[in-house]
Amino acid sequence: MDRRKLMLFAATTMAAIGTVLVFLYVQGADSRAVAKFENVEVLQAVAVIEPGETIEAAAAAAKLQLRPVPQTVAMPNVVDAIDAIAGEAANTRIYPGEQIVTDKFGESGDASVLPIPKGKVAISVQLTDTSRVAGFIKAGSQVAIFVHGTGKALVNGEMKEDEPITRLLLPDITVIAVGSTTPAAAPAEDVAAEVLPSTLMTLAVDQDQAERILYYEQNGDVAFALRNSDSNLSADDTGVTIDNVFE
Repeated sequence: MDRRKLMLFAATTMAAIGTVLVFLYVQGADSRAVAKFENVEVLQAVAVIEPGETIEAAAAAAKLQLRPVPQTVAMPNVVDAIDAIAGEAANTRIYPGEQIVTDKFGESGDASVLPIPKGKVAISVQLTDTSRVAGFIKAGSQVAIFVHGTGKALVNGEMKEDEPITRLLLPDITVIAVGSTTPAAAPAEDVAAEVLPSTLMTLAVDQDQAERILYYEQNGDVAFALRNSDSNLSADDTGVTIDNVFE
């Protein structure tokens, strides 16, 4: 076989191998895409399960239902049968639509009104609808906390005191309860404004986080932003002042 034929044979072989590899990659990508959106069955609450109520009692009262959800929506430690937590009781109030996870069940004596993670404390912040994402935040939500107040800020190249500043305070905080809605009066100077609903948002935080949040609640304004695992937030951001708001 002369050199030209050898080169032609090698080129044909490489092209065939490349075609096979591309085919296998595409097939694998299709499989991964299908798996990503594939549904799994999980137990969900369809009625309120009270703290101390056993999983068997909840099932007997028809408070549970097996429902399909996308794999990406299924929570860690979710169960698809009561056998996984047999004999255990809810250690916090579980609301309709919540997935049944092992973290919220334990021995009957462990029942508590609030599921406070080990090493943390619970604090409550009162927010209006506009500061809590119009009511979309629920127990179990992850939020970023932004604050607005006054402090040192660079203005026209000069560091000044008591300048308005808005910045990210904490990038990832867990909401463990939402409740006690009360009407908050509109500002006196705005007589045409409607009464705004104000709701207590209870958070699981450590000591440092609690101090920061409570400080700004008393000395500025606090607002929550609903986040997910893909949210892009930086705690190193220096915030926004009049000097850079239009940059």
